[in-house]
Amino acid sequence: MIDLNTVLNMDKNQLRPFHLAFPAFNLKEAENWYTTILGCSIGRKSNDWIDFSLFGHQIVAHLAKNTITQNTNEVDGEAIRIRHFGVILSIQEWNKLVKRLKSLNVKFLIKPHIRFKNLKGEQHTLFIKDPHGNALEFKAFKNDEMIFEH
Repeated sequence: MIDLNTVLNMDKNQLRPFHLAFPAFNLKEAENWYTTILGCSIGRKSNDWIDFSLFGHQIVAHLAKNTITQNTNEVDGEAIRIRHFGVILSIQEWNKLVKRLKSLNVKFLIKPHIRFKNLKGEQHTLFIKDPHGNALEFKAFKNDEMIFEH
């Protein structure tokens, strides 16, 4: 098991990309949304899945036949979808993404704001959803050492 302190002390260039697979009901629609809205590039694809590069991480839309159910938990006064994914960006990258999403008139599930203001874990955060109901959170910490701080 990797010690979190070791991870926090790693040079960012040593961190490895993560892989995440998620359901999509229409791959053409998924391809359009992830490339147009988030600016992802496409890797490999088949009739059943598409690889995307999301800020250098491999996410894969898999063709799904049934619906997704979403439950929520309350976090800092917001109903947060339990099942969600995203990337921790620098504040500069996060602001750039916010500007892009607003310019494309993307509807926010939770509008860009600062969560846990003046507390451990203070972070810029926003939630959007893709056309298949998958929730995505993008966040940025004032200080990356706060990511795992408790």
